Amino acid sequence: MHKTTGYFSFAAFALVSAAALPASAQDCADLPNPIYGLGANAVKPLFKRLGQALSNATVPETIVYQAPGQCSGINALIAGTPITGTASYWDGSGVEGTCTLPLAGTTIDFAAMNSYATLCPGVEALPEGVGDFLGPIQSFDFIVPKASSQTSISAAGAYFVYGFGAEGQAEPWTDESQIFKRDPNSGVSLFVALAIGVPVEKLKGIDATTNANTVTLVSTSPQPERALGIVSGEVAQANNDVVSSLAYQHYDQDCGYYPNSTATSLDKRNIRDGHYWIWSPIHFFAEVGDNGVPLSEGAEHLIGYFTGAVPAPDDIDMLDLEIASGTIPDCAMTVRRSGDLADLESYWPDEPCGCFFEAEATGTTTCEVCDGDDACPSEAPHCRFGYCEVN
Repeated sequence: MHKTTGYFSFAAFALVSAAALPASAQDCADLPNPIYGLGANAVKPLFKRLGQALSNATVPETIVYQAPGQCSGINALIAGTPITGTASYWDGSGVEGTCTLPLAGTTIDFAAMNSYATLCPGVEALPEGVGDFLGPIQSFDFIVPKASSQTSISAAGAYFVYGFGAEGQAEPWTDESQIFKRDPNSGVSLFVALAIGVPVEKLKGIDATTNANTVTLVSTSPQPERALGIVSGEVAQANNDVVSSLAYQHYDQDCGYYPNSTATSLDKRNIRDGHYWIWSPIHFFAEVGDNGVPLSEGAEHLIGYFTGAVPAPDDIDMLDLEIASGTIPDCAMTVRRSGDLADLESYWPDEPCGCFFEAEATGTTTCEVCDGDDACPSEAPHCRFGYCEVN
């Protein structure tokens, strides 16, 4: 009996010990058709949606992504530096997992940024053989806790907050322990710094390291009236139960504008018509051939799904996916830019989707429903994506 008891005690200990051990990490190379990327943290909500859809495709593909910051991405692509360690991926349920990269590293298929490459220090021009492809539009938001009474911030105010911290005396944001920024490698920091006129390396405040952590630090601040952070618009929208986006008044504007038409709407109207100033298309970069097509099949697929050059598999609706992630499809814009925070230009997409965007994003639209041009009135004669549009 003693031996039998000892055996079962050992077996039970072994089972408990095995259960306590972490599961073996998934090898990235063993995932279905991995597409390797590096860059901005702000695009992860978009990749979560697309990654889930691609994982469920008949011929599945897997987005494998590291997000140390946008400048890491473009610099690695230009230099041919492999990524090592671990990376994120998204399974068919949309859950973010972690996989292990080969010890020798893996060359990336694409880099993702919130801006043109030249906004990153050290990148004076995009080298020959690297293509820049535009994706959906995102904004960059100043956020405060829900408990804050603050509703707006001006570029001049943000200049004193992030440029001087406590010495800026820009009430109520004078406590540098409650002012949250990102490091100089971050697209969010680079864009906000460019907008307000503060060198990115001199931004005051605590480095929150990621968009998600910025939301956590701001929303749980013990001093909600003094807490302020900067995040991408899609992250702000996904967390609008705990943080609020401020209206922003840029230099030479007479008043501040929310990213949306109101503080609580989701129509992105003030971004789409250019009143809200801090926005940019997402940029995808990849090595290209003489024909401008990405050399990597993975990059050709992923980028092509966004540009329309490659049909998305299994009828994945890219417009729906972009809208659901909190970004704005290019066809919903009425303005555009030729550079980071450059002057606005009027924009008439060949097939506008502004009405469709508002219907999907907000659940309502004043546009008329249609199934063809014949169903549309003279003032909006073209049926686009099921709604009557002017163009």
